[in-house]
Amino acid sequence: MGGEAPTVGIVLEINQISDVILGFGALRASHLLDEVAGNLRIHEPPHMGSGGHWRVSLMASAGSGPGKVDAAVTLPSPQKLQWHHYRIANTCRYAEVYVRHQVELHWEKDKTITRKLLRLLYSDCFVSGCDASILLDGSDSERKALQNSGLGGFSLIDKIKTVLEQRCPGVVSCADILNLATRDAAHLAGAPSYPVFTGRRDGPRTTAASVDLPSPSISWQQALAHFQSKGLDVLDLATLLGAHSTGMTRCRYITDRLYNFNGTGKPDPDMDPDFRAKMSKLCPPRSKGQPDPLVDLTPGSYYNFSSLYYSQIQSRRAVLHLDNDLLRGNDTQQIVEEFARSDEGFEDFRRSFALSMSRMGSIGVLTGNQGEIRRNCRFTNAESP
Repeated sequence: MGGEAPTVGIVLEINQISDVILGFGALRASHLLDEVAGNLRIHEPPHMGSGGHWRVSLMASAGSGPGKVDAAVTLPSPQKLQWHHYRIANTCRYAEVYVRHQVELHWEKDKTITRKLLRLLYSDCFVSGCDASILLDGSDSERKALQNSGLGGFSLIDKIKTVLEQRCPGVVSCADILNLATRDAAHLAGAPSYPVFTGRRDGPRTTAASVDLPSPSISWQQALAHFQSKGLDVLDLATLLGAHSTGMTRCRYITDRLYNFNGTGKPDPDMDPDFRAKMSKLCPPRSKGQPDPLVDLTPGSYYNFSSLYYSQIQSRRAVLHLDNDLLRGNDTQQIVEEFARSDEGFEDFRRSFALSMSRMGSIGVLTGNQGEIRRNCRFTNAESP
């Protein structure tokens, strides 16, 4: 290795991008990639691959020390989704500006909107794809599933939709609004302002029974299998768990770690004793019917993205067992060590977060003539009052 920094190899593959890159030349291509992946260096010039693909290989420093993490990253094809879709199509040129303005207004009053929207987007994309089905009202809708109890952020999405319908009626989908608003809220909390490819359509009604989201108390292997079933990988999982910097959970999901780990009648030996004592005060043993308090997943983060989430994992101060399990694999332990570094490591996390959010936002999207553009995010057009 000769003292060289290990690298994270990232490949972006984009189909038919004349409207994004070819029309702006190599400098514009470099600017686009900077927006997608921070300050990643192009180490090979863009070239046309087979089948009309542009392949751009990027290398990003992943800190010092031995090891290498490779990840092939495919962003949504502009055949399906398009960067600045509404501006290029001239159907709602300032859609993203309108969304951002409403998010900023809400953020000033409620900093918890970041975690609410991140969870809302995850809950949408990981069921029937990023089709805004999670936003639909109804006694048996997705949002009524047990796994989705406590979801928030709906009122902001409704407000944004109202504004857009006044300015560009019937144009901007609820699915795009949710993706754009989540990006903007995450950026306000310290995440990068990554490009969101747009042009999604809204999906049909789904039921609570269709929701197969796992519990926060699942194991690492179960979580990884869940992500892999959606086309994501270990780096995506380790990165997106960093959103726990802004998150909260119920005490019921950690009481086993505090009092009866794996049925032993004892606490989890991997948890720092001082931290366990602190969490036990917040989450005392409870009987049925007693309150189930909310606790921060990263105490001290104050709703902001930072390297604190990963450094607390290193210090055995992870709240969830799933987070603690990041230390158990060689690859994931290396990722934690890198992202925990306060300055350079946090910048690497921000780049990785931008890519992983883009990948998650492309799961199961509806485009073209699929689905519809809802007039009201809470109802399909056939049901709209």
